[in-house]
Amino acid sequence: MTKLDRRQKIKAHIRKKIFGTAQRPRMTVFRSNAQIYVQLIDDEKGITLASASSLAIKEKITKQEQAGKVGALIAQAAKEAGITEVVFDRNGYLYHGRVKQLADAAREGGLKF
Repeated sequence: MTKLDRRQKIKAHIRKKIFGTAQRPRMTVFRSNAQIYVQLIDDEKGITLASASSLAIKEKITKQEQAGKVGALIAQAAKEAGITEVVFDRNGYLYHGRVKQLADAAREGGLKF
């Protein structure tokens, strides 16, 4: 089993339990080698309500700091969309490092999950 296969299996296991609504959307994280992306998704309608990524950050900072800034960006975008509570979907990644940094920054920005 490759690393990607393992993550897909974990992701499927998590997604069985997690579902986002318009009032409490699913906050899903995607982490590439260079960037980190986050979306707030309403699974009932199948639409993205808000999103943020490290592509918007132009300054030269570490990946950990990027994740923190993206967490703050998604919290701000959620407030503008009138969202205060989310369901966190770590998307098969360990809750550690950049994923944890993003989640902590989103909590500090006012999101509850």
